[in-house]
Amino acid sequence: MDEEILQDFLVEASDLVDQLNDQLVDLENSPTDSDLLNAVFRGFHTIKGGAGFLAITPLIEVCHRAENVFDKIRNGDVEYDEVAVEVILRAFDVISEAMEKLNDGARELPENDPQLLIDLDALTGKKVEEPVSEVSNSAESALQLADGVDPDGDMTDEEFEALLNQRDTSGSASSDSATLSLPEGVDPDGDMTDEEFEALLNQRDTSGSASSDSATLSLPDGVDPDGDMTDEEFDALLNQRDTSKAEPKLAANSAPKISPPPPKAKPKPSPKATASKPSTKDQAKPATKNTTESTVRVDTKRLDDIMNLVGELVLVRNRLLTLKGKNTDPEDLANAVANLDHVTTDLQASVLKTRMQPVKKVFGRFPRVVRDLARKLGKKIELKLEGEETDLDKNLVEALADPLVHLVRNSVDHGVEMPDIRAAAGKPETGTVVLAAKQEGDHILLSITDDGKGMDPDVLRQKAVEKGMMDEQAASQMDDKSAFELILSAGFSTAEQVSDISGRGVGMDVVKTMITKLNGSIDIDSVLGEGSKISIRVPLTLAILPTLMVGFNEDSYAIPLTSVQEIFDFNPEKTNKIDGQMMVRLRDESVPLYFLNEWLAADKPKDNYRGDKVVMVAVGNQRAGLVVNQVNGQEEVVIKPLGVMLKNATGYAGATITGNGSIALILDLPGVVERFQ
Repeated sequence: MDEEILQDFLVEASDLVDQLNDQLVDLENSPTDSDLLNAVFRGFHTIKGGAGFLAITPLIEVCHRAENVFDKIRNGDVEYDEVAVEVILRAFDVISEAMEKLNDGARELPENDPQLLIDLDALTGKKVEEPVSEVSNSAESALQLADGVDPDGDMTDEEFEALLNQRDTSGSASSDSATLSLPEGVDPDGDMTDEEFEALLNQRDTSGSASSDSATLSLPDGVDPDGDMTDEEFDALLNQRDTSKAEPKLAANSAPKISPPPPKAKPKPSPKATASKPSTKDQAKPATKNTTESTVRVDTKRLDDIMNLVGELVLVRNRLLTLKGKNTDPEDLANAVANLDHVTTDLQASVLKTRMQPVKKVFGRFPRVVRDLARKLGKKIELKLEGEETDLDKNLVEALADPLVHLVRNSVDHGVEMPDIRAAAGKPETGTVVLAAKQEGDHILLSITDDGKGMDPDVLRQKAVEKGMMDEQAASQMDDKSAFELILSAGFSTAEQVSDISGRGVGMDVVKTMITKLNGSIDIDSVLGEGSKISIRVPLTLAILPTLMVGFNEDSYAIPLTSVQEIFDFNPEKTNKIDGQMMVRLRDESVPLYFLNEWLAADKPKDNYRGDKVVMVAVGNQRAGLVVNQVNGQEEVVIKPLGVMLKNATGYAGATITGNGSIALILDLPGVVERFQ
């Protein structure tokens, strides 16, 4: 298949799949909403059209049948009841999985589950196995469909050619049947040229022997029988054959939806149950992961703004070039630099906006997730989405998807109680889960709130002691907030039994790790009997990072500012060693100290750290003090990835060029803590 066309199809179809995900859940609550029904019908129809163009047969099969179902529903012939809902959602899952496989580089799809196709057909009232009806007059030698061809399905090129060849080789054709004969000199088993195909159609049209009852096809109005036939006219010809009241001679009971190639294109091979196989040339190149996730749609107004700012930047450059002489007025130079600063700031903001996407792209999957889990668990749950239009970096949109799914599943499984338990506690039987997003300065705050049973800090402390994570004295001194954060520890769970859905604590350490990698933080709050709230704070973008620049003699390093909590002078009187680890006492809390000089400037060891600075940082749910020689201030940096040779170096997130032109490494705080521990 054409890779460029496939990429365009995947971008459009992925958006349609996202929309269908929302629409199908909404439709379950409003099954007679005509606008929704039409939108869902169009969604399946559009995906089918693109898949048909690329001959992705498994997609075509499912979309075509789903489209038929919704055509019946919107016309009032079929009711969108529970049975229909379950079958359609199964079909949607197949389509969604197929899109994921294609996005991941697959170029062949497995055959569909026959039972799904049967169930979809059953919804429209169609007989599952419909025998191919025979033409009543056996003497007319009408062409029969090849074995295994679905009369209501799509016809492949091979089947179409077999149909023509069968007509030519049939010995029962009578002279008065108005059947078409192949032009002289045409090999019935060979490829047919465009001219021969046209001659075949023209012969049919100009033949005077066709009787009025032989169901011959007439060309659409306005078509020159001696001219070229367009794709639309060819489709109309086939559709006319299918809808004719008289029993047609050509391909009885079959209306190929994906038509054979038009006269101006020779038939190309097409697979039957898989997406088309790559050509020999394509097979030489291994299938690579699709790049749809690396594309983003940008409003043309934003592009116009960027273009205008680039024009301003060119003007400033020209101004600076004229001022680089020896007799430059300092005031003129200062004005030009100030103008440059203003333009680049605006340009930076505009370019960042092109990477922004509404968080709705993440939130869109959750109505279906909550709906399915609630049904499986026998719970009644209402999902509320807030702040869907909040914009954040495209990379963050993709990176946040998995952690949020896990957190929402936890809330549904372990947060919200069963309806009878809620009723006994004086709560509404239907629980509520709120998924919200809002911008706070240069950060995005995401929260998952449920009105379930909440968490008991005493149970969490007891569990920590049982698992040997701490002794009873340490557990008793732990405040409730710290007790809630225990669920972020690896292997910590209060679930009585591990379920296939989730377990509060099982996998939560993975969520914490993923959020930390995004330079974000996670916060947990809960009230026993009232519910829980988990908040995630992440930066607006990963492309430009606010940092705190620290130094070791001539070398500079950048610490992500989002993790920095406070800075104070190193005081050896406030430090002590516990189990070999140097700690500092800070407001009744002991925090580990890591002397970065031992790692980043190992060739210049120090005995006395008095006068150095301690940068207090939060890494996940723990704090650490980084001892540095000096603090050089804040700076926004553009992150550049490290080379291949250094990609596995622990403790580094990338590199940047500072304002004075030197190179500074950006520290990866989880890696730094891991390195010292």
